[in-house]
Amino acid sequence: MKRRDFVKNAGLTAFGVSLLGPLEGIADSGITHLDSEDVSPRAANDDGYDLHFMALGDWGRNGEYDQTEVAKQMGLWGAANPNDFVISVGDNFYPKGVISERDPLWNFSFENIYTAHSLQCDWYPVLGNHDYIADPDAQIRYSKVSRRWCMPARYYAKEMKLDKHKPGTVLFVFIDTDPMLFEDKKDYVDKQMVWLDETFKNASAEVKWKIVIGHHPAYTVGPRIKNFDTLTVRKIITDTLNKYKADLYLSGHDHSLQHLKPEGFTHQFISGAGSELTPVTTGIPYAKFQASEHGFMYFSINADKLRVKAINYSGKVLYETELSK
Repeated sequence: MKRRDFVKNAGLTAFGVSLLGPLEGIADSGITHLDSEDVSPRAANDDGYDLHFMALGDWGRNGEYDQTEVAKQMGLWGAANPNDFVISVGDNFYPKGVISERDPLWNFSFENIYTAHSLQCDWYPVLGNHDYIADPDAQIRYSKVSRRWCMPARYYAKEMKLDKHKPGTVLFVFIDTDPMLFEDKKDYVDKQMVWLDETFKNASAEVKWKIVIGHHPAYTVGPRIKNFDTLTVRKIITDTLNKYKADLYLSGHDHSLQHLKPEGFTHQFISGAGSELTPVTTGIPYAKFQASEHGFMYFSINADKLRVKAINYSGKVLYETELSK
């Protein structure tokens, strides 16, 4: 892939797998299609891209640590720019997840924070390590309570159409990384990796881009650059990402904004700056960009190009890069 960078201003059930979209033969759940019919005038903006989404992680802190400010800017950005959905890369609720689909934290950290009309779209989450402390499956069950919270299983996939009049889709694969860190979860992890392999093999011929989303990064220039979490996830998923030429691996866990390109095919993005921040290290050769600033990422995709912007809580575009097929 070619890359152009721009820097501005210096489970079969809850435990198994769910599959949404035109992929077939992997899950028993019903097949649905994302149809991004415009629900507000902003989506009519023609920027040359077909699919747009925001990515946010490590955010659920009752509005504190600038969570509210990031949420406000996301709403403003979504009002001014096309946006089809939001991806949450985990640690959705601090400090210990939620205990049920009726937990008050759903209101304190989600419903009453991301209130902008432009954010009343589908949210596709994965689980983080903090989400596992209480009842992780409560976040799956909440999909039947909230119209916008769309989490059918602990890991799942969704293939989304680009231009409705032309061939071309994006394959989104949402994985569950926290069990990878525990030896007693090996059977579960092995089953998930078999599913991941089958998901890539059974993707439709129309797939133009492959994006994998998990909570724990495989590479980072944050505090976890060499810790057990990062090294373990790297060991488990990297070969599969490269084998099937996944274009992006999107994660959180380190509370910063990063673009990394280690050896291999896959670009790595970290969007974990939804509330509390952690520091970053500069001067690492595989790091294209890193910032310890509150914010989120914005992705725009067509059949040939994928553009990523890192945006801070005041609306400043910190970094912009474009990947080309």
